[in-house]
Amino acid sequence: MNRLILASGSPRRKELLQKLQVPFDIFPSDADENLPEGIAPDKAVLLLAERKAKTVAESFPEDIVIGSDTVVALGDEILGKPLDSDDAKSTLKKLSGRTHSVFTGVSIIKDGEPQSFFEKTDVTFWALTDEEINRYIETGEPFDKAGSYGIQGYGSLFVKEIKGDYYSVVGLPVSRLYRELKSAGLSF
Repeated sequence: MNRLILASGSPRRKELLQKLQVPFDIFPSDADENLPEGIAPDKAVLLLAERKAKTVAESFPEDIVIGSDTVVALGDEILGKPLDSDDAKSTLKKLSGRTHSVFTGVSIIKDGEPQSFFEKTDVTFWALTDEEINRYIETGEPFDKAGSYGIQGYGSLFVKEIKGDYYSVVGLPVSRLYRELKSAGLSF
């Protein structure tokens, strides 16, 4: 059986992939994450997931490689990881009291051929006070996360409602990935 390889150093993706209860190795991708100007969020996550998977698959052509990427979007505006505290505050103010979308793209490369998909989940935030935003920024949690928040951590206190796959918001749509891997021939 081919090895399963996760092309990510994300501890959240590692934890989520462990839910499938199959052995896998981790080889983080160093793929270029720059996006073309004006790219739609769904196209962005597919492009980045495929780049990450392809970069790692070049070194492991006999194995099954999973690449993934997540973006937070308010309309067509992609809200990346914050540059600093002011950027995080600005992003969280934009999300306050509104519904945004989280897109997670996945690319599975087997025998050199990518199979890619994305999941979209809509997340609605409560209206946030400046005090709540400042206290959250002080936790340090926003700084390595798209959209400046983590739904699985303290950021969960901001979430009024989600429509879609919770695990996709965390970083990997486990249920869909399981089905896609089964159709690619992986035995569970």
